[in-house]
Amino acid sequence: MNWKQEWKIAAWLLGAFLVCFYLPVHSERFQTAVIESLQLVRWYAQEHVILCLVPAFFIAGAVGVFVSQASVMKYLGPLANRAIAYGVAAVSGTILAVCSCTILPLFSGIYRMGAGLGPASTFLYSGPAINILAIILTARILGPQLGIARAVGAIVFSIIIGLSMSWLFRKEEKERSVAAAAMPEPEAGRPLWQTILFFASMIGILVFANWGAPRGEEAGLWHAIWSAKWIITGAFAIGFALILMLWYNIGWIRLSVVALLVAISAWLSFGVLPIADKFQPLLPFSVGVLGLSTILSIRDDEEGEWFSQSWFYCKQILPLLLIGVVIAGLLLGDATEGKEGTGIIPNEWVEGAVGGNSLLSNFLASLAGAFMYFATLTEVPILQNLIASGMGQGPALALLLAGPALSLPNMLVIHSVIGTKKTVAFVSLVVIMATISGLIYGALFPTPAIQ
Repeated sequence: MNWKQEWKIAAWLLGAFLVCFYLPVHSERFQTAVIESLQLVRWYAQEHVILCLVPAFFIAGAVGVFVSQASVMKYLGPLANRAIAYGVAAVSGTILAVCSCTILPLFSGIYRMGAGLGPASTFLYSGPAINILAIILTARILGPQLGIARAVGAIVFSIIIGLSMSWLFRKEEKERSVAAAAMPEPEAGRPLWQTILFFASMIGILVFANWGAPRGEEAGLWHAIWSAKWIITGAFAIGFALILMLWYNIGWIRLSVVALLVAISAWLSFGVLPIADKFQPLLPFSVGVLGLSTILSIRDDEEGEWFSQSWFYCKQILPLLLIGVVIAGLLLGDATEGKEGTGIIPNEWVEGAVGGNSLLSNFLASLAGAFMYFATLTEVPILQNLIASGMGQGPALALLLAGPALSLPNMLVIHSVIGTKKTVAFVSLVVIMATISGLIYGALFPTPAIQ
């Protein structure tokens, strides 16, 4: 018997028993925190799983099947040209309007395919951080200075974090370099332009299905796109279906049946069934996903492997995300859409700790942002409330640079992909750099952006 292992198990069991024994079930704050954690995970399931994560799973699965490992190693691997690898990874967020959780299947996909730790880490940070919509919203609501600082800081951050991760784990990267040198040249397959259009159609569905509503505006390009988001999403879906039929050996009869079912479900959802407005697109979207999954799952070729890879990412990532969202809600409450969350950790503690521009206030803002969950664009109204409660400009930027790119659910999944040491290093780099940036910004611009 391995007594060292058994003592570890006993310690975990004892810890779990003590938590259960002293569980403060009669505490009003604890009861409220439990309710808010359940509200948060319900909101997450309603708003993000179907429209955000499911397309991301399919994209990640497609990377693993339709993009050769040699190609990934060539452009993002340890031996890739650094300017190209880090440049592509750093600006990816301007295309992917995703949150810290939706980026995870994509990060896991390229990392498993052989991307270097540095470019993969840059991609992991930049995906949710360099979101052009969020940056515009930040500048519009919180002031242009903070918007510009967020944009510049996120781009610089992503590259420095990637380079730092590559240097910290350079021994392992060297081993990857040896593997990359032995990798054969990619075999000629589909033309590159077909692959680009294939992924562009899926990314278009992901981006426009989750296009956020403009706040306080009834005109302009953003509002026009939002008003037509489902028409645009539908156009990308039609293009996606045609690509599957013409280049990926999916029969037109099966695709036509799925399209008919999607049309019927859309008619029922928008015109017949008593479904709330915000849930109306979920039914036809779900029917389309189930139809595509059914078609792919019964195949034993590369299209069937595509479904298997997508399902692998779903099994690996989704449970950890949901568990992480529940824990985050329990600790910090349901703070979505600018609401005042009431978790075990009182909001007053957070608000009182992030005033001024001290090292401690910037560090606490970075740390709190790293553990909180921010859906795409929701960090702006939440931060607006915090600034109104006395938050300093430096801590505000620190939270903006750490919050959208990290969250407790995000950390759990990163750990499952790259391990404990790399996860701790990545999170520490984000928090430290956000703290330093907040200090510098708070010293340069002490005047509040919101009057």
